[in-house]
Amino acid sequence: MASDELKSRWRALTGTPVPRVSPSLMRLALAWELQARAYGGLSRRTSQKLDQLAAGKTRTADAVPGMRLVREWNGTVHVVEVGEDGTIRWNGKSWKSLSEVAREITGTRWSGPAFFGLKRRAAAA
Repeated sequence: MASDELKSRWRALTGTPVPRVSPSLMRLALAWELQARAYGGLSRRTSQKLDQLAAGKTRTADAVPGMRLVREWNGTVHVVEVGEDGTIRWNGKSWKSLSEVAREITGTRWSGPAFFGLKRRAAAA
């Protein structure tokens, strides 16, 4: 496609202003948009991670299989294990997320990664 055709296709596909990029980059951007619509775009988790990196305020490490997370809360030590299948285990039960465990322990809404020390402020540049 010629440059004018690419711009027209972009407007029709996205309904947003045409970015000021080279025709070759525009082809890649259009290909991404078409594929994202056909097969789904970025996962929610990936979008959140990219937003977090762009903001540059915090960094969150992933809970990886085999990891043991230890947190003391109100005088009680809590140990959470991440199974090989990614399952979160605490107090003999399986949980969907670290945040569920953190809420159960504290009785309030907590970010699980923050509660267990996986989310930290980014170092100043």
